Amino acid sequence: MAALPWRVRLEALGGLEPDAILGSLAAHTVPGAEQTDLGARTHSRLVSSRFGPQRVLLHFDEGGIDLTIENHLEAMAPSLTDHDELAALSATIRAWFDLDTDLEPIRRVLDADPMLTPLVASRPNLRVIGTPDPFQSAVTTVLGQQVSLPAGRTFAGRLVAAYGEPVQSGLRRFPEAKVLAEACAEELRAAVGLTSARAATVLSLAQAWLVSNDGLGMPTREALLAVPGIGQWTVDYLAVRFGDRDAFTPGDLVLRRALGGVTAKQATVRAEAWRPYRAYALMHLWTHTAYTRL
Repeated sequence: MAALPWRVRLEALGGLEPDAILGSLAAHTVPGAEQTDLGARTHSRLVSSRFGPQRVLLHFDEGGIDLTIENHLEAMAPSLTDHDELAALSATIRAWFDLDTDLEPIRRVLDADPMLTPLVASRPNLRVIGTPDPFQSAVTTVLGQQVSLPAGRTFAGRLVAAYGEPVQSGLRRFPEAKVLAEACAEELRAAVGLTSARAATVLSLAQAWLVSNDGLGMPTREALLAVPGIGQWTVDYLAVRFGDRDAFTPGDLVLRRALGGVTAKQATVRAEAWRPYRAYALMHLWTHTAYTRL
C-alpha cells in the first residue's frame, strides 16, 4: 500500500518573514537536491529520517510554514511510530527556521543601533536560518569560497549529479561524508570543475567529518580550521548556520560593505553592541544587502 503524504502546520512564535527566507533559500538552492519557487513561496528538498530520506515541501507565509512530507515507503510502521517520525521531522524544520525563538528581546537590542533600526522595523520577524544537513552546508560553503553565489551553486549541483543518491521523489540526496571521503580526488576535481586544491579541501573535510565522533557529530571549530583550505570566515559562517545565535563573520565582504566599507577589526568592534544576538544582526544586514531590498 502506497503511503500518503503527511501534512502539518508549523506556527512561528510571533510571525515570520517569508520573502526574506525565500530570498536566502533561492540564493543557496543546490540544483538537483533542492527546489525553490519564489512565486509559490515554496521550498522542497530531502531531509534525513530514520526511515530514510524524506522529501519535504515547505510553504511559507507570515504566520509560519505549511509542511508536507511525501513518504515513499511501501509499508509503514505502526501509527505511533508514524506520529513520532512526524514529530521528529517537524522539530527539524522548526530548528532550521528558528521558529521557536522569542524575537522581542532581540529586537530591543538591535533597535538600539541606528543602522539596524529601519531594518528591524521593516522585518521585525526576521530569524536566523540554520540547516537540516550540516555536512551539506559545510561542503557547499567550501565550494562557494572566493566565487560568486551562482558559481557556488553550479559547483554544488555538479557534485550532487556526480555523487548524490537518486531517490524516488525525483531529487538527489546530497552526498554523505562517507561517499566523498572515499572519492578519487582527480575524478571529483574533473566532475565538479574545481581546482586541485579545492577538491582536496572537500575530501579532507569529508574525512574530518567521519573522524568526528565516528561520524555521529560535527567537527569542532579547531578541527575545521585544521582542514587545509578552510579559514576563519568559513568556520564563522558555519557557526551561524549551526545554531550559535551570537556567531559573527567579521571578515565577510557583504557585511563590511553594509557597514560602510569597514575593516574586519572595525566590524568586530561595531558588533559588540549587538551581543548576544550578533547572528540576527548579520541576517538583517545580509537580507537587506544581498537577498531583498527595502
